[in-house]
Amino acid sequence: MKLKNILSVMSGLMLTIGAASCDGEKDLVIIEGNLPIKTSTLYMVGDATANGWSIDAPTPLEASADDPLLFSWEGQLNAGEMKLCMAKGSWDVPFIRPTVAGTEITKSGVAETAFAMHAGDPDNKWRVADAGIYSLKFDLRNWTMSADYLKEPDAPAIEPIVADALYMVGDATPNGWNIDDPTPVEKLSDYIFVYEGPLTAGEMKACLTTGSWDASFIRPETNGCKIGRSGVESETFVFTGGPDNKWQIEEPGIYRLTFDLQNWTIAAQYTGDFRPAAKLYMIGSATDGGWSWDAATEIEEAAGSENVFVWEGELGRGTFKASDVKDFGAPFYRPAMADCEVSEKGVASNQMVHTDNPDDQWLVTKAGKYRLTFNVADMTFDAVYLDSSV
Repeated sequence: MKLKNILSVMSGLMLTIGAASCDGEKDLVIIEGNLPIKTSTLYMVGDATANGWSIDAPTPLEASADDPLLFSWEGQLNAGEMKLCMAKGSWDVPFIRPTVAGTEITKSGVAETAFAMHAGDPDNKWRVADAGIYSLKFDLRNWTMSADYLKEPDAPAIEPIVADALYMVGDATPNGWNIDDPTPVEKLSDYIFVYEGPLTAGEMKACLTTGSWDASFIRPETNGCKIGRSGVESETFVFTGGPDNKWQIEEPGIYRLTFDLQNWTIAAQYTGDFRPAAKLYMIGSATDGGWSWDAATEIEEAAGSENVFVWEGELGRGTFKASDVKDFGAPFYRPAMADCEVSEKGVASNQMVHTDNPDDQWLVTKAGKYRLTFNVADMTFDAVYLDSSV
């Protein structure tokens, strides 16, 4: 083939490729905005919803028969927080959230507004400011939601609560926030449970089972309902997954609490001042005396500070706990979590509990001289690193 003909063929091929390229560019479609969210299920989770923060049993919304991307729900929302997900059982999935954290749902409703969807942080949630009966709509095609306030919330139906056991949990209780071993309440009859013992200043609520926060709790109707020397501010309680209302113990002391699970009431009687320990005994592998009661480290009450015990001295690497009696079967003052670290940075958590189990202990990871402060009234613990061990 002559050179002229070869050049002619190559020129034609280049024109053809160029034309094809132009045709491809004409067919390219650029999509702006969010794609429709395709799902057959949608759930709400949060203390504003009927099932609280139970990710295994969140509150379902219903898809429209005419448009499967339009979901709606009508019912009671409590004062509290909420977000939405498309699957049960995991917090690691993307959630539908407001674009601004704490966006309020109120009696004024919410006009059609955009939402976001993502996993992880920022963990934005809607905040229901006014409890009531609402109608919610979520448009997964256009990524918008709306809320209409319909009426005041229904009065809770009071039906007798059948329970074999009752427990209290909270930093006001002897066992703190340990949901695996909460403070037991004695059962006196089918529906009457009574606790008599120390309560510190702090919060508390009650539950029927151990081991899970994803359950209904016995709580006050309003958050922060006070319990003190004069009794309880309001005798009625609710049994619900949310909102996460808790009683507030104003003054540490000895109390008698009576829970009536038939009529949904609580009575509180202040029976005496908090009984302080004479002294504390600290034992453990981090102390000079180890696990010997005969060689236990004695800690006296700080001068002018009732119920506060302060000790300064050397600690080695290891664990320790404290008690007001020399008895391995007695309750110990211990951290509210296992292996709570004590180091040159201080203590990982200042929450302290007084319980016989689980056998949690403070864990010293840096040997040296420390100042330890046990506040047995407020149930707090502090550690200050002074210098390195000699």
